[in-house]
Parts: sequence; C-alpha cells; structure tokens
Amino acid sequence: MEEHHTHDNDSRYKVANREALIGLGLVVFNFVWWFAFAYGLGGKDPSDYLYVFGLPAWFFYSCVLGFIVMAVLVTIVVNKWFVTVSFEEEGEDT
Repeated sequence: MEEHHTHDNDSRYKVANREALIGLGLVVFNFVWWFAFAYGLGGKDPSDYLYVFGLPAWFFYSCVLGFIVMAVLVTIVVNKWFVTVSFEEEGEDT
C-alpha cells in the first residue's frame, strides 16, 4: 500500500514555512524603511529638502539606499538561512 505524505511528516513544509516567514519579515522591514524615510524626510516643504548626490534626501534614503540595503540583506539571508529542498517525493525512485 502506498504511503501518502501529509504536511505533518514532510519536513519540506517546515522549511518552506520558515523561509516564507523570513521573506515576510524582509518585506515588512523594507516597507518600514521606505515609509520612514519617504514620509519622515519627505513630509516637509520642498524648499527645505536636503540633497544627497543631487537627489532629495528622502528619495535617496528610501529608494536608492533602501534598495542597496535590501539587496544585501536578501543575499545574506538566502545564503545563510535558506536551504535547497528537493521537489521529489521522499522515497520516489528516479
């Protein structure tokens, strides 16, 4: 009789859930970073803006630096905590 795997005894689901939660955490961090700089620095009169490399500081920190920070964070997280998971059924002959 063939044994069917359930979510309870398949470790791939635990790995996928953990990695999904890490991904959601990164998304929330990215949104908070972007929102804080975009509206924190950009919520004043444009004549009072500070500029970084010719860009308004709010845009530079929220969009340019935010992108760089997220690219580095995602790279570190994927290399350190994400694992390769086989999509083949356990015990399946290939």
